[in-house]
Amino acid sequence: MIAVFAPGSVSNVACGFDIMGFALEEPGDVVVAAPQDDPGVSIAAIHGDDGRLTTDPLKNTASAAVLALLERLETTRGVALTIHKGLPLASGIGSSGASAVAAVVAANELLGRPAPMSMLLECAMAGEFAGCGSVHPDNVTPSLHGGFILARSAQPPDIVRLPVPEGLACAVLHPKMEVETGAARTLLGNQVALKDATRQWANVGGLVAALYTSDLGLLSRSLVDSIAEPKRASLVPGFFDVKSAAIAAGALGASLSGSGPSIFALAPSLEIARAAGDAMRTAFARASNVGADLWVCPVGRSGARVISSHR
Repeated sequence: MIAVFAPGSVSNVACGFDIMGFALEEPGDVVVAAPQDDPGVSIAAIHGDDGRLTTDPLKNTASAAVLALLERLETTRGVALTIHKGLPLASGIGSSGASAVAAVVAANELLGRPAPMSMLLECAMAGEFAGCGSVHPDNVTPSLHGGFILARSAQPPDIVRLPVPEGLACAVLHPKMEVETGAARTLLGNQVALKDATRQWANVGGLVAALYTSDLGLLSRSLVDSIAEPKRASLVPGFFDVKSAAIAAGALGASLSGSGPSIFALAPSLEIARAAGDAMRTAFARASNVGADLWVCPVGRSGARVISSHR
C-alpha cells in the first residue's frame, strides 16, 4: 500500500484568473493505493466527506484520474483506492484537484513509477474533468509540483514553474459555507472591458516579475484583481472587511482563493501571516455568524509526496 499526501492550493492569485496558482503546505488530501485482483480501479472507502462523494470509479476525481493513468500505460493491473479528505468540499482551495493528484501519484508508485510527471498531470486533469466537469490546471499543477505556477494552456498543458521568494507565507480563511464553481463563473459573464483587461495583464506581468526578483513591493502592488473579485466578492459575507484587515495587519495583499469562499492573504513572513490570519478571522466573525477555519503556513514548496509505503 502506498499513501500519498497532496496539498491544497490557492488559484487565480488575485490577477491570475484561471492561469496562476500556488501550493499550500497544509491542509491536503491523502489517498492510499493498493493492488487488487480485478483490472481497473475501485474505491474501497472515502473518509472525511460526510458521505457526499461518489464511489463510482468513472465519476470520482481520484479514481477517474487513475483510470486515465492505467489506460495511458496500457496495463490491466488493478488498483483499489482509499481517500482521506483533509480539504473541505467546494472551498476554493483545490479539493478535487488534490484528490486526483494524490491518487495518480500513489498509483504510479504502486506500479513501479512508470509514468513521467507530465503524464501524471494530464491524468489528474482528466480525473478532475470526469469528476466535476471542468479542469483547473492552476489547482492541479501546484498540488502536484508545489510552489507557484503559471498555466499558459490547459489543453495541451503548458506549465511554467515560478520561483517562490524566501519567507513568503500565506493565511487562508475558509468560511464554513460553499460556493459552487459553475455558479460563480456564471457571474463573470463573457465580456471584459478593455481597461480592466489591460490592468489585469499588467498585474500578471508584475506578479511574475516580482516572484523572479523577490520584489515584495511589486508583488503587493500586483495582487489586484480587476475582473473576477469585483463580481464574486458578494458571495462571501464581509469579504472586503476581511481583506482590509489582512492588509492592515501587514499582508502584501488578499483576495478570493479560486471562486471562494476561501480568502487568502500573502505575507512576507510566517509571523506576519499569523497576524493577518488572526485579523481576518476577527473581521469575518464581526461580519457573519458563519464559522470559519484558518490555516497559516509557508507557501508550499513541495507538491504531492509519499508519506508511507508498505510493499
